[in-house]
Amino acid sequence: MKSRTAYLTFNTPERHAFVNITPQVRKVVEESGVKEGMVLVNAMHISASVFINDDESGLHQDFEKWLEKLAPYSPESYLHNRTGEDNADAHLKRQVMGREVVVAITNGKLDFGPWEQIFYGEFDGQRPKRVLVKVIGE
Repeated sequence: MKSRTAYLTFNTPERHAFVNITPQVRKVVEESGVKEGMVLVNAMHISASVFINDDESGLHQDFEKWLEKLAPYSPESYLHNRTGEDNADAHLKRQVMGREVVVAITNGKLDFGPWEQIFYGEFDGQRPKRVLVKVIGE
């Protein structure tokens, strides 16, 4: 069995962002030499996420509006923020959008459905955060 581990680092200038990371993940898969297997893509910070969806700007704006309704940025509203932080909303948004994705690798390529892409979701940006990419297979 082959494996490859890579770390991607993101530092978005804004507090919230959705970044299409499919090209970076695809490159790690290609470099791994794995023809049949899986790739795990995992946000390694509790206020960021990794998810699969369509790369369509209207949808991303809808996500942003929906998430803000579910967990508005309001530092005084959350018990977590009594610790001196102001990012409780980011923790909740991450919980909804997910921590990781697993994608099949078939014939050396990411085996997606129509329109699927991998995204890094940032909910408390303006500092470096890592994403793990772990490829395993034959």
